[in-house]
Amino acid sequence: MSIFLHILWNNVLPLSVMIAAGIILQRAFSLDIKTLSKLNFYLFSPALMFRLLYETPISLDIFGTVMLFALIFMLLQYGAVEIVIRLKGYDGGMRGAMRNSVLFYNSANYGIPLNQLAFAGNPYTLSIQVLIMMLQSLIPNTYGIYSVNAHKADWRAIRRVILSMPIIYVIPLAFVMRWLEVPVPEFIYTPINYTADAFIGTALITLGVQLGSMSWRISGRLAYDVGLSALLRLVGGPVIAWGLTLILGIDGLTAAALIVSSAVPTSLSSVLLAVEFDNEKEFASQAVFVSTLASIITVTFVIFLLNIQI
Repeated sequence: MSIFLHILWNNVLPLSVMIAAGIILQRAFSLDIKTLSKLNFYLFSPALMFRLLYETPISLDIFGTVMLFALIFMLLQYGAVEIVIRLKGYDGGMRGAMRNSVLFYNSANYGIPLNQLAFAGNPYTLSIQVLIMMLQSLIPNTYGIYSVNAHKADWRAIRRVILSMPIIYVIPLAFVMRWLEVPVPEFIYTPINYTADAFIGTALITLGVQLGSMSWRISGRLAYDVGLSALLRLVGGPVIAWGLTLILGIDGLTAAALIVSSAVPTSLSSVLLAVEFDNEKEFASQAVFVSTLASIITVTFVIFLLNIQI
């Protein structure tokens, strides 16, 4: 019960309050969600990614282990969701929306606090979560953009959009500057900190604005699709991660951190992509909302099975 209350009070309820604020603001003022999504993609997310990679100590050994795990994990998840897509006969933008709702998970504003809570602020497990967050920032800004546009745009247009995303340049820059121990001038780093701190709030409000702008009458088909997405993300994710750690011989804190990182709900990136590129916005928003609510139970159960002491 104490684990449940900790996660509910420190992770889920704060997220829910911010989402509710976005819903209220949208109903009151009809905000421009396109502007909000651009702020997240081009400003707040890159700033947060740079700060985390620049400040967090990451060894080469753990870097290699996490990268190998994450690559195979992504492929296995892709295979699982592709089976569902084929069986359900999805077409057009729904194929990309379903993939994104499962493959992209909330490793930042849910995963980072959850890691800090579950592992009592352990810097080793935090470095694992930061690497996962790095990939979960990079992939939506590359493959994710391709996925939601592949059915309606040519490759040249998609490539131009991908190359315009700051995150693909911020990640190598942060690594190089940390490796070479290049100091960031205070007059630059202070604005980076201000901007990074704004990411979580703005992303959650964006989700709330999207939820506030759509109809709350959910068709039976859409409810079923959202349920499938949540099942693949919240149950399939940690089950695949657990099996993969056994196959790769990863154990101890490393395995626990990787499994916990895989158990978090659908990423806000799937909503931001859906809004930015006008692709299944209602499904994407509801997938994030439902998986976040359901994660109260599923994440608690994963931590309980791992016997992590909080």
